[in-house]
This record gives sequence, C-alpha cells and structure tokens, in this order.
Amino acid sequence: MEKGLVCVTGGTGYVASWLIMRLLQHGYAVNTTIRSNVPDQKKDVSYLTNLPGASERLQIFNADLDKPESFNDSFQGCVGVFHVAHTIDFEGKEGEETVTKRSINATISILRACLESKTVKRVVYTSSESAVKFNGNALSVLDETSWTDVDFVRSSKKYGGPYYISKTLTERAALEFAETHGLDLVTVVPTFIHGPFITPHCPGSVRVSMSPILGDDILREFPTCISIVHVDDVASAHIFLFEYLNARGRYICSAVDITVHELQIFIKERYPEYNVSSLSLLKHEESKKILISSKKLLDTGFEYKYGLEQMYDDATECFKQKGLLSN
Repeated sequence: MEKGLVCVTGGTGYVASWLIMRLLQHGYAVNTTIRSNVPDQKKDVSYLTNLPGASERLQIFNADLDKPESFNDSFQGCVGVFHVAHTIDFEGKEGEETVTKRSINATISILRACLESKTVKRVVYTSSESAVKFNGNALSVLDETSWTDVDFVRSSKKYGGPYYISKTLTERAALEFAETHGLDLVTVVPTFIHGPFITPHCPGSVRVSMSPILGDDILREFPTCISIVHVDDVASAHIFLFEYLNARGRYICSAVDITVHELQIFIKERYPEYNVSSLSLLKHEESKKILISSKKLLDTGFEYKYGLEQMYDDATECFKQKGLLSN
C-alpha cells in the first residue's frame, strides 16, 4: 500500500492486465474487476494472481458492465480508478445503439460511484484512436481536438463501426460528466497496441500486427497508414497521467506512424526466416501517411521507451514462448 489503493476495471484484458502488473511494480495495491457471467468459461486468472506482489496487494472482484452497481465494492478506499473495461464487438453481433447505451450507462455509473466514494482523487479512462481518426477529413495530422464523426462512420458502414461509435460517444459522455460534476478525469487515447502479453489468449490487435508473420493477409483491409504503440508505453502513460498533477482532458498515446506498405517491408526485412510474402505490398504501395500526434503527452515530460523494432521483437519472443511461433 506504499502508494495507495487503485482499481483497474476489466482486469483480464490485454491493457488492463499489463497495467496491473506495472501498478504492482510501482508499489500500488490494486483492486481489479473481472466478468463473472461468461457462459461456459471458467476464468483462469493465475496470470494475475501469480504476478509479483499480487498475493499481498491484488484483490479480484466480480463485476459486469451490464450491472454497473457491481463495481461499487471494488472502488471502496481507492485513491484512483483506471476504467479500462469495454465490450469489444467488431463483428457487430449487437446493434450499435445497444452497445453504445450499455457502454455510456456503465461508464457514467462508474464515474458517479467514484464521486460518491469520497476517496477517488482521479479517474483515468482508456479510450481509443477509434474516437479520433474516422471523420472523413483529409487532415494529415490528428490531435486531441480531432473526434470521430459518428454520422460518417454510420454512412460509410465501416467494419467495426459500432465499436468506433461506442468508444467515441462514451469518451465524450465521460468528459462531459466530469466537467459538469467536477470530477478529475483524464482520458488516454492509445493507437494500435502491440507487443508482448501476459493473458493466455492472444489479443486481437497483436494478432493483426503479427498477421504477415502468421501468414494472414488481414493488413490489406486496414487503412493505408497505421499508428502503433507498445503496450508497456500505454500502461506507463496511464500511470504517468494518474500521477501528473496538471493532467487535463485527452492524451493521445502513439509512438510510431507508418504506412502499411512500409510496415510490411519492415517485417519482411527484419524477420526473413518467416518468409513474409511481398504480394500483399501492392495495394498500399502509394499510400499516404497520416500522423496521430502525441505532442500533448510528450509536452508533459512523458517519454516513449519502445520503437517499432522493440514492439515486434517483444511480440515475436512472446509468441515463441507461448508456442505460437516456431523458433
């Protein structure tokens, strides 16, 4: 309890689990929430309970976004809350309105519980680049003033549209609630997250980033430019902004901007042993680079530790250790 007690929602997720590991290393005691109503699935959370310091300073609570009041117990005595949990449904199994309503209701209920706790000093909410980049504009640089246009997403019928819309409207609702009620809220807006993972399953963003090595051509379907960041930098940014007294509003967290064409060439040259095909390079050969600016975060004194090489080397090594790639 050297630095106090904090709560991380959605503890079994990619970012949340890594954040828990780093918070424990930083001397925090951590409460975390996991879903308890997943059908036909018994949660193996040993990758959390076996973390250094977990036996003394980690407590796990059952909670679900469909029942926002279920989070209340996990906030008791906390000085901070990291709200990372969010339903991910790129395939649109549920309607946009359903997903968005659930996300907003849960987030506002969680923020209200933080206010009522009388102990929570700051909330850090995990947003997404999907709340920034889909607006149909021809801008070459996007920053915290940029917001996804939900009408544009609806009309373009983008894959993952309901997720993009729910993340956008939820972040807007959270910031508006905080402004109205005087809650100290900071939002972290990470771009595509890559690197190693401690979860037993491979995170979706990592699988996409590794797809050329895995023999999958899914990158062909992505926008011509990708902004990418190491998971450890994302976790560090969360902790940094929680502790940085002057933090206000949104902070984009993105280390590298690269065209898909450049990325595939990089992978092919760095990992020749995996025989990455060059055929998929054709579609994005003349692609335009769009920059997602991290200037606001960097101006606070935050520094990124990982470049593209380390992101991929760490992810590749993690895949090997988990038996997902041959040596």
